[in-house]
Amino acid sequence: MSAREAAGAPLDLEPVAEIKFGQVGIANLKLRKLDPEALEAELRAKVNGAEKLFRHAPVVLDLSHLPQLPATAMVRTLLARIHSAGMLPVGLSYGTSENEAIARELDVPVIAKFRAAYERAAPAATPAPEPPPAAPAAPAPVVASADACGQIHDKPVRSGQQVYARGRDLVVTALVGNGAEVIADGSIHIYGALRGRALAGAQGDGRARIFCHEFHAELISIAGQYRVFEDIPAELRGQSVQAWLDGDKLLLKKL
Repeated sequence: MSAREAAGAPLDLEPVAEIKFGQVGIANLKLRKLDPEALEAELRAKVNGAEKLFRHAPVVLDLSHLPQLPATAMVRTLLARIHSAGMLPVGLSYGTSENEAIARELDVPVIAKFRAAYERAAPAATPAPEPPPAAPAAPAPVVASADACGQIHDKPVRSGQQVYARGRDLVVTALVGNGAEVIADGSIHIYGALRGRALAGAQGDGRARIFCHEFHAELISIAGQYRVFEDIPAELRGQSVQAWLDGDKLLLKKL
């Protein structure tokens, strides 16, 4: 029993934080309330529930949704709790002067918003983003050929490889293997087996979809909303599948 329960305080079932994955496998951990104990418990549950995705996953801590910025000692505690849960904090998100001061004291980087706005303040046009930096020690993304219909990759995507279609759809005509990752700012079309990860709508486009000829995915994501498949539902295993967003819910059905 926790100290909160022992004290007779009401049980708060609202999640402490929301987590979304960036283009290079870095998680943006958006903290919604200041509760290190509950944060560690939530993250530990995620790690235990999907070790392939969350165990040792790099995390950027986003403090921008808290009522006020915590003191440096508290941020140090939060980073330690993330690490204790089994994930790897690599820095702070957003570049405010206050964040930069805390980051300097903690000797961690302030990482600019690496995936274009999930919470765009206005619909004003923005320039096309620069290609995402490669994650530390990760293989360089495979460059695929492009045409007017989208970016086409006609070779198998092997374990550890990443293919990224910037500003367009991605069409893969071969296998996406276990441990491989395909990413597109638009939709993803896979005319082979998907055994790794597919992340569509990488710049936050909730209209993007994922189409797969043979579904064995480890993970799929659209505009940051994701589903992990430790056990694929029997009716979807090996089937032709499409995935799309309905609000914040990621839905799948057989084609």
